[in-house]
Amino acid sequence: MVLWLHCSSVTIEPSNHSTVFFMFKINNLTSGYGEKVILKDLNFECPRGQIRGVLGPNGAGKTTFFNSVFGFIKPLPKQVRDKFSGNVTLDESPIKQEQIAYLETDPYFYPLLTGQEYLNIFKIKNPTFDFEYWNRLFDLPLDNLIDTYSTGMRKKVALMGILAQEAEVLLLDEPFNGVDLETVESIYFILEKLRDAGKIVLLTSHVLPTLTSTCDQIHWLKDGHFFKNFAKADYPQLEQELQQMIRNHIEDRMKPG
Repeated sequence: MVLWLHCSSVTIEPSNHSTVFFMFKINNLTSGYGEKVILKDLNFECPRGQIRGVLGPNGAGKTTFFNSVFGFIKPLPKQVRDKFSGNVTLDESPIKQEQIAYLETDPYFYPLLTGQEYLNIFKIKNPTFDFEYWNRLFDLPLDNLIDTYSTGMRKKVALMGILAQEAEVLLLDEPFNGVDLETVESIYFILEKLRDAGKIVLLTSHVLPTLTSTCDQIHWLKDGHFFKNFAKADYPQLEQELQQMIRNHIEDRMKPG
């Protein structure tokens, strides 16, 4: 299945305030698979030092959005290049591979690797990253094979690899999926540190409180674009609208005949 995408322009713009805040900005992103359009003229921007949530039901295009953004800086097959235009920049320069990191919903690992062997891969480019320090949060048995890890443990070791990349933009697709309550709090701690460090974080979740607890804004993805954006003050409204939408959907499905 071939992912294709089109973007007319993606740029960074300073704010009008005396202090300049550079933007990670996406304009008119269109993306899909084969002949099916998933995202339609989607626009998005985020300054440094913010966490943004992406909310939407299954099939809304959240993962396609992340795949498309990350795909801008990956080698693309000819079928995609023919339909590709635009660029992604950070601080007014084209974004580089080392500036963006992507935690997928279900991270893939090569078989027969221990957790430590997996993390050692990242030490090649970042030998000073302190995995032992971060493993105080996760308490992973790094000498064991990843094949023996639970879903939550696999998510945690993948997240440590993402942190080791020290990227400026982080795409976290369902980071809270499959982890226990203590790990949820650990991820909250990590997100706060990333915000304080001026990183740009985009994350998805099916659990609304994990977004409202961490995000500076939440973007509701529907029909291929962000049709509503919610600031923190609007989160109660978001919760009400989401609950009503779900209730209406359930009632529609349960109507007789």
